[in-house]
Amino acid sequence: MDPQRKRKIRLVVALGVAVLLAVALVYTSFSASTEAKEPSQLLTASPGHSYELTGKVVRGSIRERGTRMRFRVADRDNPTASIPVTYAGTVPDPFRGGREIVLTGEVSHGTFVGQRDTLVTKCPSKFAEAKNQ
Repeated sequence: MDPQRKRKIRLVVALGVAVLLAVALVYTSFSASTEAKEPSQLLTASPGHSYELTGKVVRGSIRERGTRMRFRVADRDNPTASIPVTYAGTVPDPFRGGREIVLTGEVSHGTFVGQRDTLVTKCPSKFAEAKNQ
């Protein structure tokens, strides 16, 4: 076989493999992601499924009992829709009422039970416009 033809075949095979790997990577990254749910969406969620909860911690709702913490999380845009949360694990320093959080867990008897060490606190952006200007 001609050496030039061998090089072309190797190039085509290498490019084909690279394209297949790129497609596999894109597919895996999109299929592994889950959309975070707000409390209003989880109020009717079926138990036994894992969800990612996002929302604002209701001010004055944080109660600590031993290693467990109980608080309520409300929708960002609708503070009247909230769900009780229980959580045991590492708590980030900026965690407090009024802060946005993301927490992985499942719904059990109307309460969101967070998985240990999955609590993430979103810090307010310094680039957001001030509301009272």
